[in-house]
Amino acid sequence: MKTNEELFRILIEEGFSNGNVTVFDTYSSPDFVEHQYGFNPPNVEGVKKAIINLHDAFPDFTLKIEDLIIEGDKVWGRMTGRGTHKRQFGPLPPTGKTFEITVIDIMRFKDGKLIEHWGVPDRLALMEQLGMKPPPKVIMKIISFLRR
Repeated sequence: MKTNEELFRILIEEGFSNGNVTVFDTYSSPDFVEHQYGFNPPNVEGVKKAIINLHDAFPDFTLKIEDLIIEGDKVWGRMTGRGTHKRQFGPLPPTGKTFEITVIDIMRFKDGKLIEHWGVPDRLALMEQLGMKPPPKVIMKIISFLRR
């Protein structure tokens, strides 16, 4: 049986980075729950759909594992996501712009299978790099609120 670290690396490198969504069929539990906001449905099918859509908009998308922490049944990873915006991404038509963002993933395993996933991509950095900046007044209000 593969270690939790090996499973994490397979799911990130083969699944997310290379777009091979079949690894989620192989290494996910039937009881798997996706906790990342926006994945619909919040299960293996939602994860696979999100990866396919991601690679459609950013065909050269990759995730590079920078750091891993293994504790008990969980693996925490800090990664760098990179890609080029070649096709429609939500409401945004292709810009041809490249991006580089930080992504934090946490995966919980049980009996050699992925049972839960939490993903935290830096979506604000992604939107800014693709030219989808929120109005400056909104940003200043948020910064002021956070400084309280």
